[in-house]
Amino acid sequence: MRHDTLHDDTSHDDALVLYDEPFTSRFLLGTALYSSPAVMQASVEAAGCDMITLGLRRQNPGGGDGDAFWQILRESGCRLLPNTAGCRSAREAITLAEMSRELFDTPWIKLEVIGDDYNLQPDPFGLLEAARELIAQGFKVLPYCTDDLVLCQRLHEAGCQALMPWGAPIGTGRGLMNRYALRTLRERIAAPLIIDAGLGAPSQAAEAMEMGFDGVLLNTAVARARRPARMASAFARAIEAGRAAYLAGPMEQRQTASPSTPTLGQPFWHATT
Repeated sequence: MRHDTLHDDTSHDDALVLYDEPFTSRFLLGTALYSSPAVMQASVEAAGCDMITLGLRRQNPGGGDGDAFWQILRESGCRLLPNTAGCRSAREAITLAEMSRELFDTPWIKLEVIGDDYNLQPDPFGLLEAARELIAQGFKVLPYCTDDLVLCQRLHEAGCQALMPWGAPIGTGRGLMNRYALRTLRERIAAPLIIDAGLGAPSQAAEAMEMGFDGVLLNTAVARARRPARMASAFARAIEAGRAAYLAGPMEQRQTASPSTPTLGQPFWHATT
């Protein structure tokens, strides 16, 4: 079954819907790794995003910039998406999600259960276990997962109404490493799919959106850019362009050339009406 949402190309009709809630932006941005809270704030504003991620383990309340960080989050107007970054077991992720719900007063959670320290690949068994428990508790779970079809099917069956498969390992900037698997996910999973992790350039985000993915979540590609706010703006425009191209319906690829200017028959100025 192909997930196809083609309709009139108007922005107010084309909201990203997650757990029955509409979002005007398809760009989700992380809040880690920035050189200062001011740089983060400028990047969030340039991205024009509706949702930003943050992790309890990534923020040090005792740090000198702690107050500024939280003030920016409160004033951003964005929905907060706490994550369970750094967790390596289902129980650890569930506990951190419960703490995040109490602290931020939100049922939204970006679920991460890391299984390998080398490439930070998600643990499929722990991820599915944690997802089932958190869904049962009423969380709106956005699981960070690989591009494995069966895992994504099981997460969807468990109640995850949106999935976030990686494009490549976190922080690598390598883009869409397994296009076959990602296209298969798009064709087989009838739920919003958001590319999460591994993107390094706006062109890669545009490609994901042209393939029919519903959004992009990233952090490092913006935070580690020489000019983060400018890069956030570039990604925002690339995501919009990719979505518009998908809705427009790109031409089919051909094996042979096909002239765009006819070469047979009379010149157009000889044609009769």
